[in-house]
Amino acid sequence: MRKEDTVKLISAEGYEFIIDKKAAMVSQTIRNMLTSPGSFAETQHGEVTFPEISTVILEKICQYFYWSLQYASGKETEFHIEPELTLELMMAANYLHT
Repeated sequence: MRKEDTVKLISAEGYEFIIDKKAAMVSQTIRNMLTSPGSFAETQHGEVTFPEISTVILEKICQYFYWSLQYASGKETEFHIEPELTLELMMAANYLHT
């Protein structure tokens, strides 16, 4: 996979998740960060840092992005969310417009 086809999402603890750009575009916020005109670092480097989103939550968000793509293509499967992650996930989803 080519570098320009991927996006690096970085959690508050500094963990890096490299995912398909198409998957990252599920988030309106990330889409805006990566496609905004101008010389924003996110646009130039294909990296987005989330200082307020923990590694555990960002990992679940990445899983959701891929699940969302599958669901949109007609593959209906269940997306399991651990109850202890629900509140943080809802706050992150609200920020990311997913």
